[in-house]
Amino acid sequence: MVVKIKGVKELKIALKRNAEMEAVKRVVKQNGAELQGKAQRNAPVDTGNLKRSIRLQIKDKGLTAVSEATAEYAPYVEWGTRYMSAQPYMKPAFYVQKEQFRRDLDRLVK
Repeated sequence: MVVKIKGVKELKIALKRNAEMEAVKRVVKQNGAELQGKAQRNAPVDTGNLKRSIRLQIKDKGLTAVSEATAEYAPYVEWGTRYMSAQPYMKPAFYVQKEQFRRDLDRLVK
């Protein structure tokens, strides 16, 4: 009796590709969480509502992380108004985290 298994090479390639995608998803989730934490630490605190409103959503089957402040007045704090100076909390966090995200993805590619 001879047992022949076809598609082993393709299976190995698919498993490797899936493992790589799982690593990418981990990097996206980790960097999203770090972005959320940095934004929360940067947020000015009066009542704490703005800080608590900064949330993280993972979308696109784990390939997208969205961190946003949902407090109604969040954009006014970030960008300012004609009566109030801007107190950026999200943008500085994004620029710092963006560099870390690039380094993490570069590490996966090597």
